[in-house]
Amino acid sequence: MSRRPVSSTRRLVDTGSFPFTGALQSKSRSSPLLSVGLVLVGAFLLIGYAFSGSGIFGGDKAAVSRIEGDFSCTSEIQRAIPILKKAYGDSMHKVLHVGPDTCSVVSTLLKEEETEAWGVEPYDIEDADARCKSLVHKGIVRVADIKFPLPYRAKSFPLVIVSDALDYLSPKYLNKTLPDLARVASDGVLIFAGYPGQQRAKVAELSKFGRPAKMRSSSWWIRYFVQTSLEENEPAMKKFEQAASKKSYKPNCQVFHLKPLR
Repeated sequence: MSRRPVSSTRRLVDTGSFPFTGALQSKSRSSPLLSVGLVLVGAFLLIGYAFSGSGIFGGDKAAVSRIEGDFSCTSEIQRAIPILKKAYGDSMHKVLHVGPDTCSVVSTLLKEEETEAWGVEPYDIEDADARCKSLVHKGIVRVADIKFPLPYRAKSFPLVIVSDALDYLSPKYLNKTLPDLARVASDGVLIFAGYPGQQRAKVAELSKFGRPAKMRSSSWWIRYFVQTSLEENEPAMKKFEQAASKKSYKPNCQVFHLKPLR
C-alpha cells in the first residue's frame, strides 16, 4: 500500500518554519493581527509623509507667523528680500522694520552683507526667545506703541518697512502713524498689508492687538494715500515689479511703495 507524500506546505506549518502559511489557514486568529499591523504601517507612512514637507502639511512654512491664527506679512518680507535689494539698492543698507515679530526680520536682515537693521515691536514680547530679548537689550529692537511718534529723528533711515501693524489700526490712529513712518524715512516707506478675506486674529489675541485686523482693499489704500497727501513711489514700484517678474515672485500680501515726507 503506497503512502501518500506529505505536502511540503503542511510540513512547514507543522514544524513552525513558515508561520505565515499557518496564519492564512487560520483566519480567525490572523485577521485581528493583520488589521492591527496594517493600521500601524499606515500610521507610520502617514507620519513620515506629513513631516517630509512634500505632503499636505508641507509647503511654505515661512508663511506662518508667530501671531497665532493670523496670516503673516512679516514672514513675506523675508521671502521678498532679494527683490527688495534689486528695487531699492543702497537704501537696503540701513532699514527700520516696524511690526509684530520684528526680531525675526531684523535677524534676517543683519545676515545680509553691509546691512544695518533696527526694529520696532508694537506689542509685548513676554514670550520672546533669548535672541529677541538680546536685540532689545542692545537697543536694536525697541518695544513701542506706534500710535505715538516713533523715538527717531526725521530721515533716520533710508528705508522703513512696515508689516501686519497697520491692519490693526483704526483710521483715527492710522492718520498719525503712517505719516510718522514717512517722517523717519529718507528714501521711502514700504507697506506689506493683508488682502481682504485673509485670516484675522483670534478672539484670544484681541487683548494683545486691541481690535480685529481690518484687511483693506488696494483701492481703499490708494484713496487713503491721496487723502493724506502721501505719494506713491512709482520708480521703486516699477523696479520691484520688474525684479519680481524675473524671479517669478508673487507676493502673498499687498505691497505699497510710498515716498518719504518732504
